[in-house]
Parts: sequence; structure tokens; C-alpha cells
Amino acid sequence: MGKLGSPKSPHPHPANVDFLFGMGDCPARCFETTTNSDYSSGRRMSGAYHYWSKTFLFGSLKGHSANNIVAKQANGKGAYGGKRQNWFHKHLRWISFAIGLTGFLFWLDSFMFVEFDAMNFRKSSVLEASMWKDIRGISNKKESFSLLMYGRLLKLASSSPAQDGRDSINPWKEPSSQASLWKPCADRPGPKDKGRFKRSNGYILISANGGLNQQRVAVCNAVAVASLLNATLVVPRFLYSSVWKDPSQFGDIYQEEHFMNTLKDEVTITKELPQHLRSIDLEAVGSVITDTQLEKEAQPTDFTRVVLPVLLQNGVVHLLGFGNRFGFDPMPHHLQKLRCKCNFHALKFVPKIQKIGSLLLRRIREYNSSRNRIDRELLGDFMPSNDSQRNDVSNSPIKYLALHLRFEVDMVAYSHCQFGGGESERKELQAYRETHFPLLLQRLKNLRPVSPHELRISGRCPLTPEEAGLLLAGLGLERDTYIYLAGSQIYGGKTRMDPFTSLYPNLVTKEDLLTPSELEPFRNFSSQLAALDFIACATADVFAMTDSGSQLSSLVSGFRTYFGGGHAPTLRPNRKRISAILLENDTIEWSSFQQRIKKMFDEGQKVHVRRYGQSIYRQPRSPECMCKSH
Repeated sequence: MGKLGSPKSPHPHPANVDFLFGMGDCPARCFETTTNSDYSSGRRMSGAYHYWSKTFLFGSLKGHSANNIVAKQANGKGAYGGKRQNWFHKHLRWISFAIGLTGFLFWLDSFMFVEFDAMNFRKSSVLEASMWKDIRGISNKKESFSLLMYGRLLKLASSSPAQDGRDSINPWKEPSSQASLWKPCADRPGPKDKGRFKRSNGYILISANGGLNQQRVAVCNAVAVASLLNATLVVPRFLYSSVWKDPSQFGDIYQEEHFMNTLKDEVTITKELPQHLRSIDLEAVGSVITDTQLEKEAQPTDFTRVVLPVLLQNGVVHLLGFGNRFGFDPMPHHLQKLRCKCNFHALKFVPKIQKIGSLLLRRIREYNSSRNRIDRELLGDFMPSNDSQRNDVSNSPIKYLALHLRFEVDMVAYSHCQFGGGESERKELQAYRETHFPLLLQRLKNLRPVSPHELRISGRCPLTPEEAGLLLAGLGLERDTYIYLAGSQIYGGKTRMDPFTSLYPNLVTKEDLLTPSELEPFRNFSSQLAALDFIACATADVFAMTDSGSQLSSLVSGFRTYFGGGHAPTLRPNRKRISAILLENDTIEWSSFQQRIKKMFDEGQKVHVRRYGQSIYRQPRSPECMCKSH
């Protein structure tokens, strides 16, 4: 059947009917007089069908005046009245049948229209709901869900042994001896340029945005930019974020003197602008450069083209909102090395963070001494070496796995994925997006909508706690494994974590291990709290991430690669492959699930040199950052 009003449609255009009945100015709802509660059915029956019937029955009126019609009726009564009446009575049954058939056909038309729409809706709903076959809705006064997505696999995981024989891989060890051949060497002195610091081109201020880890990247990028432009770097400032809500500045998190002294041979760093530049309105003179003026992953030539002329003209440049605005390749060797030196050697946490970080680590391990170089680099004298305790087998530290479960509300909302929480979850996340990501929503209006199902199968959805638990179980991790959870602000709280803790009950956070008085100095400083998580993750026996794109996961894995000596394994999942495996939730056998999960993790742990364009902070195995022994 054709679309209403189209040439192929048997229904005339509504405009014609409006003209006939003098209703051209009436809104559409005037015609929706049926008692049918279905909007589509009501529109078709009371609109199109009503128009069509009226036009058919009274179509002969068109083009004739009322007087002519009355006259013809009067003249015809005598001559033809009897014949017409006899003909009408003779064919009454057929006329009734024709009217009835016509009415039935239009009713059938409307019914099929509504049912077809409903079938399409149900088909779409089934496609989206295919991921949630194990969700059990519990309907009380308002909608609620158990948030269980993979009930069958969870049962199999709970009833299966942790290790499954010969093909088990050991998650507590690096799979390749090649990892131990790479040694840190970014702090080794190189050939000095005697004339390098004879005359600075000016001062560079940066205001870094984001949280702890984004700001860390911004600081080291700024060091490289200052070296590139032969400029003096002012100790970076951190912008206040409405998301992170942390007023901390550089000196509240990192040791300023250590930072300046470590990099003094490569870059001149000062705490403040000289007096004669402090009174200048930098925006008025054109010295403020925002991230919109620099491409993401900008090359050195972009900085010499955009920033250097302003620096030479005004003697000062303020890079406002500076973050991930310096690419990794192509990049001169000495700048890449300088970035490594900054990230791995120049940025030391302040004693306040080191002290509580060492306390946290002692309580996780139930052990008071440093175990490796990672401990010493992060905690300094707050985690002293004790060889006698280290050699005491009866008092060995507890092994633990640190898990960065990137399932906070910002990540969940930004993804536009669905996680089994129904309509209430959808509304809640949409409200969060409208408040915190208005530019994202504006940008998406001009793009083709991508369904949650498409997002999931393409690996673009953050892993839920339930999925993370299944991955660890598939890897063969023992059920009594001690697990430290970083972040701990999980969207959905305890209800969302229940599937994970049903598999791994020995789960702790910094809030569990530190007293309220010990946490009090950090209470309103999210970046300083994140520093404690950084320490606990970097020093773990095994670090597991659920989002390889997360800055914390990237920086922690890079730190473990750089200082771990080949004894700091990191588990990196492939979300696209995980999605493909979990789509078989209803049919896959546990042995097959384990085999595929282990193969995925094994491939993710292979030792390789940094690829072109890859972050030097995440993958420091490169000649600019580490040295390989033979």
C-alpha cells in the first residue's frame, strides 16, 4: 500500500478532503475521533479511512450546485423512482456486502499497518536485548533490574576449577624472558649543547586540564615543547575541572625542586614569571594560545609555526588548556628521550602522598619493606629496603592483583552503551550527558546514530564488573586471589559489583584499608586520591586493566614496563574479541571460553618495541627511552 497522499496510494490527499468539508484550518487531532488507544491505528482509521469514505459517497456532489441537484431529484421521482427503488431492493444484499467488504479491507489495512510497525519495533528490541538474555527484571512500583547479563557463564565460572591443566598460563609472570632485556636509561646523560641556554626565546606558561594522569602527560609534553622552542618553562598550573573538582596545583602533588633539578641540563624551569611580565594582559597582546589553535597530536613544526612567532614577539606564551597536543611521531630523538626522563624520573610524588601510599601498600601486602625498584621509585624512603625480612620465607608478602575497572559514571555515560539497567539507566545517563557533555551531544546530532548493539560488538563499550570477573575466571585466576580495586567509584555501586564479588570475594579498596583520619587530608582532592591508586596499581604483582585507552592504565603499564625489569606483568584485554566471545553466552562451553580468553591475554602480553605513533608513556620500549642488553 502506498504512503498516505502519494500517487500510489488509494487514499486521496487530506488537503482535498479539508477543502470539501471546510476543515483546512483544523489541526490533525480534529480527525482522531476513534476510541482506539493505538496512535497509529487511530490516525489511519479516523483520518485516511474517514476521508476516503466521505469522498466516495459524496463525490458526485463535486461541481454541481445544490439547486440543480434538488431539481434533478424532483424530476426523477416520477419516471424513475419506482425502478430505482426496485433496483435498490433487488441489489440490497450485494450493496451491503460491498460496503462491508470495503470496510473490512480498510480495517485490515489499518491493522496490518499497526502490526507491521509493532513487528519492526519488536525486531529492533530483540536485537538490542540479545545481549541481555540473562537479565531478570524485577518489577515493583518502579522499574529495577538485577543487572546480571551473563548468568549462565557466571554459573559455569563458579562451578569450575580455577586452573584447567596443561594449557594454563601463569598470570603472575611475564610470559617472555625478552622483557627483562630492556633496561631504563632515559636519565643517562647525553652530549650537551654548550650554547643551548645562552639566550632563552622567552617564557612558556601552561595550564593543564583533566585529572591527575592527563595533567602528567601535559607536563611532560610541555617540557618537550619548551626544549623545542628554546624557552624557559614556568612550573605548570592545573586548571580546576567541574568533573574532577580538585583545586590541587603542581606542588601539591609533585616535588617541585626535584622536578626542576632533574631536568636542569635540558630545560630551564622557574617557579614564576619575572616581575616585568606579570602585569601584562596576555590575552590582550595575543599571547594566549588555546588547544583549538593546535591540532591534536600536533607535530614539532606546528609549534614552531603557531607558538614560536608569538613567543619571539611578546617574550611569553600561555598554552591554555594544554593537554594531548603534542604527537609522538615524527619526533627528534632528544625530545622523545626528554619526555621519558620527565615522566619516569622527574615527577616524584610529594612526601604527603608517599607516606600514605606506603601505608596503603604495607596493609595490602602485610609486609613493611620494598620489594623492587618500582617501590623505591614511587615511595622513596617511606618504603625502606630490608634484606633480612626479604629473605625470610615465613614472612613473605601477600601477592595481589590490582584492577583498574574503568566503570565510573563519566565513562559509562560517554560511551552511549547500554548495561542492562533499563529505562531508568538510560534516562539517568542521558541527563548526565546533557550536564557534562553538551558539546558531544551537539556533535552527535549531525552523525548517523549508532545503536548500543553496534557499539558493543565493535569493542567500544567499557567492561562491566561482571565481564571483568568472567575474564579473570577464564584466565584461571584462583578464587581466593587478593584484588585491589582502583577508583572504587563504580557506577551502580554494590549491585553492579555483586557478580564480580561472587567470583572474587577478597576485594579491597583504599577506603577499606585506610582509616577516615588517614584519608581526611585527601578528602576533597580527587587527583591526590588518584595518586594513591597509581601507587597501588604500579606496585602490584599483576596489573589488570579493562580499558587500554585510559590514561591511568596507560601510565601505570608504562611505569611497570620501564622499572619492572621483566617481572611486572600487565593484563590487557581486547574488548572487540571479548564482545565476540560473550555473544556466545548461551552456547559456549566453559573450556572453550577459557581457551579463547587465555589466548587473547597471551597475545596481549607479547614483548614488542614501540610502534610508530604509539605513546612513549605507555610503551617505553624504544631506543629513546630504554636500552636493550644482549
